[in-house]
Amino acid sequence: IFTMPFSQQTVFSKARSKSMVLGELSRVSRPCSPLDHEKALKAGWLKRQRSIMKNWQLRWFVLRTEALYFYKDQDESKAQGCIPLQGSQVNEVPANQDEPGRHLFEIVPGGGEKDRTGISHESFLLMASSQSDMEEWVRAIRRAIWAPLGGGVFGQHLEETMLYESQCGPQRLVPVLVEQCVCFIRENGLKEEGLFRAPGQTNHVRELQDAFDRGEKPVFDSSTDVHTVASLLKLYIRELPEPIIPFSKYTQFLSCAQRHWPKRKRKKKMWAEEGCQSLLHLCCEKHTSTHRFHQNTQVSAIFC
Repeated sequence: IFTMPFSQQTVFSKARSKSMVLGELSRVSRPCSPLDHEKALKAGWLKRQRSIMKNWQLRWFVLRTEALYFYKDQDESKAQGCIPLQGSQVNEVPANQDEPGRHLFEIVPGGGEKDRTGISHESFLLMASSQSDMEEWVRAIRRAIWAPLGGGVFGQHLEETMLYESQCGPQRLVPVLVEQCVCFIRENGLKEEGLFRAPGQTNHVRELQDAFDRGEKPVFDSSTDVHTVASLLKLYIRELPEPIIPFSKYTQFLSCAQRHWPKRKRKKKMWAEEGCQSLLHLCCEKHTSTHRFHQNTQVSAIFC
């Protein structure tokens, strides 16, 4: 059986899509049909590894809340199959030095059950054209899996996070992650040199991000590096789909200072999104506290 070299397929598919991911479903238990009115969470070209021949097959993948669907072509309306996501796990596959350029990840259904040999025969192996593209797919799929359970907070709309947390716990003004990070920084970092400027431990930031995305609530203790927590907070804010000041409110925000509305009226007119208002207030408060200790942190207001 002749298969087109991966490099040629990459060139071919890049002309058809901005997002290029290569992957396959090894086995589909039953056909699935996505709802036409449901908005796709992510879409792009994937290459899937077939279960029997083990060759790679280029397909158009569409991620929705309940499953990852794949189509023969971008314009096809009928899915060839799907990978159910409920109870599944997504893992990055370590790079193989003998096969460079393969950016692999797998979806393991049913909570990741494996046999005694450690091999999951149920896993669906996918390949991406680049490391960054693979990481984007892994984050998006994890968000689809864990968001209904309180996870997937990185890259999730602020109002969605606040809605879930308000239904499953005490009323909060900001997400648990933000509250936890800010409290830890207040208690341990206001006199730390380079706060919000010095980078944290990259691997630990990634571990904490993955834990929060799985719906867990990691505990910051005395051994936790304050720069790591600050980096985690910056990463969360940076990955919000919209800035803390929403696009729809940006012009009003700039002109707000030029108007002489009563305080309560100004607040009501400006903010329809309570979560955005609370998060902005907390960030400004954090900015003020950090600047107050700038002689210790060596961070001026411009870096806060």
